[in-house]
Parts: sequence; C-alpha cells; structure tokens
Amino acid sequence: MKDFKKYYQITAPPEDVYHALTNPVTIRLWTGEPAEMSTEPGSEFSLWDDSIVGQNIAFEEGRKIVQEWYFGGQSEKSIVTITLHPNKQGTSVELHHSNIPDVDFEEITRGWNSNYFGSLIDFYRD
Repeated sequence: MKDFKKYYQITAPPEDVYHALTNPVTIRLWTGEPAEMSTEPGSEFSLWDDSIVGQNIAFEEGRKIVQEWYFGGQSEKSIVTITLHPNKQGTSVELHHSNIPDVDFEEITRGWNSNYFGSLIDFYRD
C-alpha cells in the first residue's frame, strides 16, 4: 500500500472548485462523462463510467471532501481527502490519497494528474 500527496493550482475560487467536484452536472461538464455524486455522507458515488467508485464520508462546504475509494478485496480503506485553500491565483488543492494498492499506484497517480485534476485545471483555464 502506498500514499500519494500532491498540490494542484486551479484558477477558480474554492467555492467553484468544490461545486465542480461535488455537483454531478458540473462534473459532467469537465469530465465529459455522467457522474453519480451527492454531498450526503454515507452516499455512494461513481465517476468515469464506474472507473472510480466509493463512498462519501464527509464534506465541509467550499473547503473539504473526504471519500473512501473502493479497490476489490482490499482490507485497509483507501481514503481520499481533498482540501481547498484560497490563494491569489484562485485555489490551491491539497490532495492526500492513502492506502493505494501497489499494483494500482501508477495508474491512480497518473489519473489524478491527467484525468482528474488535469481536466479540472483545463476546464478553468479558458
């Protein structure tokens, strides 16, 4: 199991980034895919045609998202914490993803950088 931590810069205020990560309509705008998402703790979510599935654990409006991502047969929970920090350029996103299975680590980190936050950065760039 491995952990991944990284910061991303997005040129939008934290409130906008929060809604882009939690509103299924907005998620579809920047991913191009339908999404199942709710800000209700305990609800399940699905992104990228079930490529990412899990359970929503906690939310702080405009500031923080905590989720459990499912990996088949994993004994330890894989927890994703996204914290949004306002700054002069918009938002600094702090990502911490714990307990990523070794076999999935490269694909997951590449996905965070290109598909997930790469797409969101591009969405707000224009």
